Amino acid sequence: MTAEPVVFGAGYSVYVRIVRLTLEEKGVAYRLEPIDVFADGGLPTGYRGRHPFGKIPAFEHDGFRLFETSAIARYVDEGFDGPALQPDDPRSRARMNQAIGLLDSYGYRAMVWDIYVERVSRPRDGEMSDEAKIAAALPVAATCLDVLERLSPESRWLAGDALTLADLHAAPMIAYFVKAPEGAAMLAHHPRLSAWWKATSMRPSFAATAD
Repeated sequence: MTAEPVVFGAGYSVYVRIVRLTLEEKGVAYRLEPIDVFADGGLPTGYRGRHPFGKIPAFEHDGFRLFETSAIARYVDEGFDGPALQPDDPRSRARMNQAIGLLDSYGYRAMVWDIYVERVSRPRDGEMSDEAKIAAALPVAATCLDVLERLSPESRWLAGDALTLADLHAAPMIAYFVKAPEGAAMLAHHPRLSAWWKATSMRPSFAATAD
């Protein structure tokens, strides 16, 4: 495939970064087209033609359009040359999908919005933290970390012996989570996950997507 893919979104977005990490790990050159869903003027005219719900990322490759991060990441993995990012073994692939699912369903809201945003982002902007939100999110985040810690106990990566889409899905969420003191302290109680985070955060793809 020779056409350069385009990712529509913002560098601050967890889900945009997941797609970019996938492209980086596959060695695929791409272009990031800035779309800020929080811009004062709203979404650019016509953007809902790319994403009917007005979210980011959206994606286009050689006239083929996609939205939804997991669909984009799987397309990139299966459609381009480079190291495979999904296991062949059905059980390992199921573990990968389970990790992605729990992060989407439980981890993202708790770790990013209810802990990082409330503890770090709002005070940085001169706003008060919602302590009730933080308190309610901490047990959810703890359960997520406990599950990830146990997911593949003998392996370096979350779903087996090789890096997969599960690792790329988790990394941007953990990157925000550990900026909150509660998040950093919680991660420190999970030795395997701490080692995973150290290895993941040192990868070239992680540095290349650190906007």
